[in-house]
Amino acid sequence: MPSGRGYNARVSKQPIPYFPLKTGRAHEVCGAGRYFFAFMAGQSVKGPVLWVRETWRTEQLNPMGFGEFLEPSNLLLAQAQDQQEALAVTEEGLRAGAVPLVVTELSKPIGLTEGRRLQLAARDGNSTALAVIPEGMGSHAAETRWHAEPVFDPADSTHQKWELIKNKSGTLGVWHVRWSVAAHRLLMVSPPGC
Repeated sequence: MPSGRGYNARVSKQPIPYFPLKTGRAHEVCGAGRYFFAFMAGQSVKGPVLWVRETWRTEQLNPMGFGEFLEPSNLLLAQAQDQQEALAVTEEGLRAGAVPLVVTELSKPIGLTEGRRLQLAARDGNSTALAVIPEGMGSHAAETRWHAEPVFDPADSTHQKWELIKNKSGTLGVWHVRWSVAAHRLLMVSPPGC
């Protein structure tokens, strides 16, 4: 992590375009940095985050890995038997409006109907949906789709490159970001070596 000395990336004071994610809409993220992106989305909202996963997944979310970004007591985990149940839990969580963000790990593509149902539930509950998806997968109904990947930087293990690869209401783009422990927020920075 950068300590302020020796870290040469320029930090921008400008906000990251299209982030935090638009409320009342469903979004998607893929890439090797997709979980970091999801935790940053959780960090950017006020209140608890509902995280929906299928029970067959053997890996676990470790509070030691995300506790720096998101208070572990603000993460509510829901286990679903399959993707259909995961989508139903996500839809209900969004529509209830009790949590500002519902993150759902998807393993298979969803159709336009399922994607549209998530958009309507997010709108009705004034919540935000974020689907964590495998590479090359996505719904046509998603408001935005991001590709997040870590960037090797010997001075900062949180450096990421976020690429907006789908945007229904604006332009596409690429941004380099990193987590600032001191400021407890996400910063836009220059690429390594610049």
